[in-house]
Amino acid sequence: MHIFSVRTLTQAIKDVLEGEFPFVWVRGQVSNRSRPPSGHVYFSLKDDDATLSVVWFKGAQPKGSVDGDERINPVTGEVESGEPFALCDGQEVLVAGRMNVYPPRGAYQLVAELVQGQGLGELAVAFEAMKAKLAAKGYFDPDRKMVLPRNPRRVAVVTAPQGAALQDFLRIAYDRGYGATIRVYPSLVQGESAPAQIAAALDRADRDGWAEVIVLIRGGGSLEDLWAFNTEPVAEALFRARLPVVCGVGHEVDTSIADLVADLRAATPSHAAQILWTERSVLRQQADEIFLALTRGMGRLLDERKRELHLGEQGLNWHSPARRIERSGFELERLRDRLRLAVRTQVENRAAVLTRLHDRMHRTFGPTRILSLRTELDRTGAALEQAGAGFVRDRLDQVRELEGRLAALDPAAPLARGYALVRGKGGFVRSRADVRAGDEILVQVSDGEFTAEVLP
Repeated sequence: MHIFSVRTLTQAIKDVLEGEFPFVWVRGQVSNRSRPPSGHVYFSLKDDDATLSVVWFKGAQPKGSVDGDERINPVTGEVESGEPFALCDGQEVLVAGRMNVYPPRGAYQLVAELVQGQGLGELAVAFEAMKAKLAAKGYFDPDRKMVLPRNPRRVAVVTAPQGAALQDFLRIAYDRGYGATIRVYPSLVQGESAPAQIAAALDRADRDGWAEVIVLIRGGGSLEDLWAFNTEPVAEALFRARLPVVCGVGHEVDTSIADLVADLRAATPSHAAQILWTERSVLRQQADEIFLALTRGMGRLLDERKRELHLGEQGLNWHSPARRIERSGFELERLRDRLRLAVRTQVENRAAVLTRLHDRMHRTFGPTRILSLRTELDRTGAALEQAGAGFVRDRLDQVRELEGRLAALDPAAPLARGYALVRGKGGFVRSRADVRAGDEILVQVSDGEFTAEVLP
C-alpha cells in the first residue's frame, strides 16, 4: 500500500488536471465577483448544477492605451476601442483559460485569459431590480439589524421538513451549544407557492414569541430554485420580524434578497448552526480555561490572604499583652537603671555639698564661737523671759479692765436690780407712745418672762 503525502497527491492531481485541460472555453453566470487592491478579479461561474471558481489576473485583463480610447487584448494582441468591458454579478459570460489547482487550498480553479460578456439573464435583471427597490426602502440598513443571542435555548426553524438542509442543521446543532429545543415551522422552499408559505411561517414563528431566534434555511440550487428567497413577500416578512433572523440559503457563493434583509447571513444551513452555537469542545476548553483562571486567581487570592494574615499575626503579636508586658519590663528595667544612676549621682552630689557645708560650718562655728553664742543665747533667753512676763502682766490688766467695762454694759445686770425689759409689737418699748391700750406686751425680768396687757 502506497501512502501519499498531501503535497504529493495534490501535485499529482494538478499535473493530471492541467494536462487534461490545457485550454478550455466555459459559459456561465457570474457571481461573487471581487477585485482586491492587487487588481486581480475573482468570481464564480454558475449554471443550474455546478459552480466553478475563476481568477482573472491583472496581467490578462485588457490594457488601456495612452489616450485611453483604445485597449490591447492580451490574448489576440488586437487593438480594441469603445467602452471597456465591465464584469458584474448575474452577467452571462464566456471565459477562455486553463484549469489550475491551487495547492494551499487544495482547490481547482479556472485561470481566465479572455472574458467576453454575453448579457444578463432575466432572473439576474429581476434580482438587481428587487435589490435596488428594497435598498431604497431601507430593508438592508445595518442599523435595523438585531444582535443574535449567544447559544440560544429555543430556536424556530423555517424550512422544508424533509429537506437535507434541516438534517444538516440538526446534525451540526446536536454537537454544539448547551442543548436547545428546536421547533420547525414547515414551508415549501421552492416553487410558486413557496414565497407565501415562507412569509406565513416567518410571521407565525415571530408571532408565537416562543423562540429566541428564527432560522430560515434551504439547501443549494440554481438561481431559479432559490428564487423564492428573492421575492418581496419573503423580504417583507423578514423586515417586520420582531425576533432576530438568521438566513442560510444555498451555498456560500449564493446571495439572496433574504440574506440581505435578515439580521445575519449564513453561508449554508450548516453554517447557520455554527453561528448560533459554539462547538462543545470549545465550550469545554473555555470551561477549562475559566477553571484554570479561577484556580490561579484563587491561588493568588490565598497567597495574598496568607500574606495579610502573616502581617496581621505579626501586628497582633507586636500588640499582644505578653509582648506589651515584655516591652514594659524592658522599659521598666531601663528606667530603673536610670533611676539608680540618678539617685547615686544625686547622693554623691549631696554628699559633696554636705562635706563642703560641714567644712564651712566647722570653720565658721568653732568651739570658741559656740561658747560665745551659748553665752549670748543665755543672756537673750533671760531678757526674753523678763519681757514675756511683763507682757503677760500688761495683758492681764487689760483683760480685767475690759471685763469690768463689759459687766457694766451687760443688759441683764439692771434686771437683777429690779428693772425689766418690755417688748411690744414693734420691738422694745422705750416710750409710752410705743404701746396702746389693749396691746399685749412681753415683760422680761431677771428670772424669766411673762405677758401683760396695756390698760387705758
